[in-house]
Amino acid sequence: MNKRDAGLLVAGATFALDQLSKMALLYGAGFVHMPQGAAVRVLPFFNLMMVWNPGISLGLFPASSVEGTVFLATFQMVAVGVLCWWLWSAKKASLAIGLGMVIGGALGNLIDRLVYGKVADFFQLHAFGYSFYVFNVADAAITFGVVALLYDALMKPDAAPVQNPGSGQGQKE
Repeated sequence: MNKRDAGLLVAGATFALDQLSKMALLYGAGFVHMPQGAAVRVLPFFNLMMVWNPGISLGLFPASSVEGTVFLATFQMVAVGVLCWWLWSAKKASLAIGLGMVIGGALGNLIDRLVYGKVADFFQLHAFGYSFYVFNVADAAITFGVVALLYDALMKPDAAPVQNPGSGQGQKE
């Protein structure tokens, strides 16, 4: 499997996992149904909590109008297109997988924005009296994807092959 296909597979799996988790938590699907604002304690540091996010990740730039929602959706579509173009030429697995996670997450949140006008978030981490932002599978994938992109950017590039000076290549006789 080439790196581009691996990135596309990761994007598809991320998108599917995000949408399946949202369907299960929004509509029950025989598992659980989460009404707006409801919270269920799962672990001492983890809750399921239903929150509608009108903005982008972490509630930034909330879209409180149809125009704002259209702007954010358009921005997401353009970003996905640019990331797909970048994935097409990815040479390293870490880059392709990171791009796949960001693409799949962005598509998952884009579907929410197009269908509901906002994004469904469910997962809340809290510890030591501090409550972190509520997020979803797509947000987590975007975060881990960006970490993979940073890892790829900060790693040394693959070294160019060194030619043996005694090989006779490029030498005049």
